[in-house]
Amino acid sequence: MTLDTDFVRCQFPAFDVPQLQGQAFFENAGGSYTCRPVIDRLTRFYTERKVQPYAPYEASRLAGEEMDEARRRLAAILGVEGDELSFGPSTTQNTYVLAQAFAEMMQPGEAIVVTNQDHEANSGPWRRLAARGIEIREWQLDPETGHLDPEDLEALLDDSVRLVCFPHCSNVVGEINPVTEITALAHAAGAFTCVDGVSYAPHGLPDVGSLGPDIYLFSAYKTYGPHQGLMVIRRTLGQLLPNQGHHFNGDVLYKRFTPAGPDHAQVAACAGMADYIDALFEHHVGGAAEPVEKGRAVHDLMRAHEIALLAPLLEAVTARNSVRLIGPSEAEGRAPTVALALERPGDEVAAALAAQGVMAGGGDFYAGRPLDAMGVDAEKGVLRLSFTHYTTQSDIDQLLTALDDVL
Repeated sequence: MTLDTDFVRCQFPAFDVPQLQGQAFFENAGGSYTCRPVIDRLTRFYTERKVQPYAPYEASRLAGEEMDEARRRLAAILGVEGDELSFGPSTTQNTYVLAQAFAEMMQPGEAIVVTNQDHEANSGPWRRLAARGIEIREWQLDPETGHLDPEDLEALLDDSVRLVCFPHCSNVVGEINPVTEITALAHAAGAFTCVDGVSYAPHGLPDVGSLGPDIYLFSAYKTYGPHQGLMVIRRTLGQLLPNQGHHFNGDVLYKRFTPAGPDHAQVAACAGMADYIDALFEHHVGGAAEPVEKGRAVHDLMRAHEIALLAPLLEAVTARNSVRLIGPSEAEGRAPTVALALERPGDEVAAALAAQGVMAGGGDFYAGRPLDAMGVDAEKGVLRLSFTHYTTQSDIDQLLTALDDVL
């Protein structure tokens, strides 16, 4: 089955905006366009429901129902229970709160495994716990390929490890890590797992229930929604960790790790992400299906489309002696987030591409640890070309033509 990109792009108002016509968008890893159902729900909430939710009057009742709907429907697509999904201001903030909870539960001398493949959000908050007596062990990537080898993780695991933190895929390396295999290794050693899915979820929401991690984090603003962080915490771990919310919310799982009050409108608008997945499923597949099955089908549609577009881009950049591709060169094993180390600074090349109607980014993208480990000059950073399922072949052609001119 082929993804209907005409239908897809009709769901995103950005493609109808005159100012964006002729622009090929290749900085999706920094934030995706927002789909129409999210915008419509956000507008409705701000115009009709902007009151304190969960009171008995109509506007308030509807506000609370829409917030609950977002949690219930997205949790079902992710294959988890409704109260196992929390909303917070950002993935970085959610991770920081989790780190405080683990710090309260753990004893000095116990250990957490982190990687140097991660974006700083799933690395920095855990590393700070060293100041509180927690041992931090680093699972290191291969400096040539960027690969994380599960055999190297096994050497770090013993009965003092309580948590293993790793990315579903890195925002610069792009390789898709085997979440289920890594989680099985950690569980066998008696440790929990925390997966940063920020760079993977935009390419199809995962079936977290089947993947098996104890924590899975991603960002709504990179998955066609508002600026919220979404956090799955499975019940066994969520009830074990100390409550970080108000004491009177301690018996509600989805409130235990959100000490700040939720952004009512943005939480409610996240239901538009589920609307969008439902619309894609109905258009391409149709028929009755459970939410998690719809999510899997849409995930596979997105991935197949992205892989087909990614292959010629990878072929073009690997053919250039002046370009170092960060991460694997085969499209099937990576996300369409392509970081290139060049002879010139990445942001300088991004500016040259912008003059040709290609929107891309340059810098370190808060991924200084993996870039440093792979010997990338911090002053130059990388050029990052990232796309998602609404990208078309004509966008890729425009990018390749511009790259030829710029490089």
